[in-house]
Amino acid sequence: MSKTPHQPRLTPKFCFDTTALRDFLRLSRGTVDDTIAQNLNALVTPGIQPFDPQSTASRAPRLSHKRPIEAEACQHFKSKVLFPSWQSRSDVLNYCASVATSPDPNDPEHLLRETEDLKARERLVDERLDPYSGRYFPREARTEALAMLIRNERMVESIIRQRTWGLVGERCENEGVEFANALNAWRKGEIGADLR
Repeated sequence: MSKTPHQPRLTPKFCFDTTALRDFLRLSRGTVDDTIAQNLNALVTPGIQPFDPQSTASRAPRLSHKRPIEAEACQHFKSKVLFPSWQSRSDVLNYCASVATSPDPNDPEHLLRETEDLKARERLVDERLDPYSGRYFPREARTEALAMLIRNERMVESIIRQRTWGLVGERCENEGVEFANALNAWRKGEIGADLR
């Protein structure tokens, strides 16, 4: 099983470095969610059933990828790998969302935006001569760009978690529990408390 990346040190600088933020999310998703089938297959103990010579008599395909996994192995995987990975990404997204909604006194383009806004207000516009002269598209503050990135990443995260949880449910019998409810139960210590 792949080792999940450690949660980075949460600072505004990390959040505004969108490359680092996206890389962390991509690596975390890649090691757990994108490889969920391989991770689940690694939980199956090979050789539980002895070899049956009659199994070679017919060419019926075996659905080994649908073979259920022991409840203890599933619980251990969810409590030690899956939920901590999800929680780490949630912590990063929540922290960066709070940074995006906070004032940004260190914005390097703040003065440039103010200058452009002032020039746009002082500009004389005669739309009869130039119908496009009235257009002005202000620069986006980096907090606004970060907020949009966080919204997009949260939507991606929801889609990925639903897909992952569906695959886990096929092999680990999640009994119709939604991924958000299972994650919240794990956070409260109701799931896998003895495995922590």
